Amino acid sequence: MTDHKISITRRLRQTPFSKKVFEAGVTSFTVYNHMLLPTVFKSVEEDYHHLKNAVQVWDVACERQVEITGPDSKKLIEMLTPRDLRNLSVDKCLYAPLTNLSGGILNDPVIVQVGENRYWISIADSDVLLWVSGIATGLALDVKISEPDVSILAIQGPLSNKLMQNVFSMNFENMKLFSIVKVPFKDTSFIAARSGFSKQGGFEIYVENEKYAEDMWDAFFEAGKSLNVAAGCPNGIERVEAGLLSYGNDMTIINNPIECGLERFCKKGIDWSTGKVKPFIGDKALNEVLDNGVMQIIRSIEIDGGALPYCMEPWPINYKNKNVGQITSAAFSPDFQTNVALGMISRECWNEGDQVYIQTPVGTRSAIIHEKSFI
Repeated sequence: MTDHKISITRRLRQTPFSKKVFEAGVTSFTVYNHMLLPTVFKSVEEDYHHLKNAVQVWDVACERQVEITGPDSKKLIEMLTPRDLRNLSVDKCLYAPLTNLSGGILNDPVIVQVGENRYWISIADSDVLLWVSGIATGLALDVKISEPDVSILAIQGPLSNKLMQNVFSMNFENMKLFSIVKVPFKDTSFIAARSGFSKQGGFEIYVENEKYAEDMWDAFFEAGKSLNVAAGCPNGIERVEAGLLSYGNDMTIINNPIECGLERFCKKGIDWSTGKVKPFIGDKALNEVLDNGVMQIIRSIEIDGGALPYCMEPWPINYKNKNVGQITSAAFSPDFQTNVALGMISRECWNEGDQVYIQTPVGTRSAIIHEKSFI
């Protein structure tokens, strides 16, 4: 594949950490929420091994925040998602897909309650600020919607607990997934969540006010010298092994949360007709899906043969000589010594162990369906 370059202009926003990322030797970027997101430092495979064995510092400031404040902020937040938000608090954030009237996924963010009547929607790659502003305006809700000066720095890898302890002098061993603590830094403190776009364990720190960004970056590298800390980024191999879905790639607005394996985040929709829960955008459409089931679902898929090229466009999946879906992400796994993939596939062949055939750029390959991710 021919190498291509991204022209970096003011329109393509850099982050408060970009200078440090360049100094750390980044070799590749993608564009995410109109911002730079590093994708490779040494190589995808070298970065993969380091992520699984040490600890990395990630510039994921492209996960922008949509801030909602005001008397109607809770009402608006609850309308945006099928997720039951009763467990949302200043001590716990929640992964919560956002849906439109037809039940399609608009984004799959993490929602953070910063304080009373103040929320951050930590978004994936789509323009949620415009959507939320439109809903609030149309319903004349008493809220203020903005993009705050908040940039996420992620600490990921098996040594992340130790690195966090070195920097903040706190014990993080017993923190549960999606729980939140405040971490002290200089003359302020920041929200830190047990979360991140890997399954290697880690944290996301919501650095409020860009003036602290570079000092925060430096603090982690100074404290992590003995831990073999390195700059990193979401890794294409590890992500697919872990079954972590990429919005805009593995799922889009044409997909509902149920067929994306996110039914457990749609509990509100089940009781909508009883009137015992508050309605949300897309409730009727998702109730119908929950009642009738889905015809396709995202699965982890193991593809035979040698290493496949990068999946730049969907690869057709065939079963009994007909098309039954498509592969949307694929990578060769050094740990599993096989091609791992994610794909949307028809119910007739989505069971564990079902054999299908993939039309790849280098020919037809046999493949096995898995109901669980590789890690």
